[in-house]
Amino acid sequence: MAAVVWICAASLSAPQAQTPPPEQASPQQGGPQPGGPPPGAGQPQPAAPENPGLFNEMGKALEKSLSILPTLKGTGEALDDLNTRAKDAAKDAGESLSRLANPASMATGRIKCPLAANGASDCKVAADQLCQAKGFKEGKSLTIDSVEACSPKVLIPGRTRKPDDCRTDNYATRALCQ
Repeated sequence: MAAVVWICAASLSAPQAQTPPPEQASPQQGGPQPGGPPPGAGQPQPAAPENPGLFNEMGKALEKSLSILPTLKGTGEALDDLNTRAKDAAKDAGESLSRLANPASMATGRIKCPLAANGASDCKVAADQLCQAKGFKEGKSLTIDSVEACSPKVLIPGRTRKPDDCRTDNYATRALCQ
């Protein structure tokens, strides 16, 4: 498609290139008068007018679009950047693993997760309690145990079970402490 545009542009600008420049005098206007100074002598030559043709406009657009594009990195720079990112990722992963592998920062136990305002279990509070019992400030729950707790009425033979007879209780059993 670009080739078609360039061919059309060449055919449209071809007549513009064949027109004589305005400085040349045509034979009907008369040439330089004998004995007079040659035209343009002693006067500065006017700058050549900018060619407003299609090629000129396309060239301007191309220069503007190239100035917008970011500069490309060389292969060495790209590899250095990639290596730096890989080292940072490995460092972060190593720090995370060392925290997990350190048994001193883990707390185990069994604390019931209280209900939050929306009715769901809030095991963050239970994890914090597990860690505070070990002398840490706060924690994140790693494992949770769920238990269905039912009232003794469920054990009565022949009684139909009602929706509020049983509930699910969650317990934080292991937490990562900070």
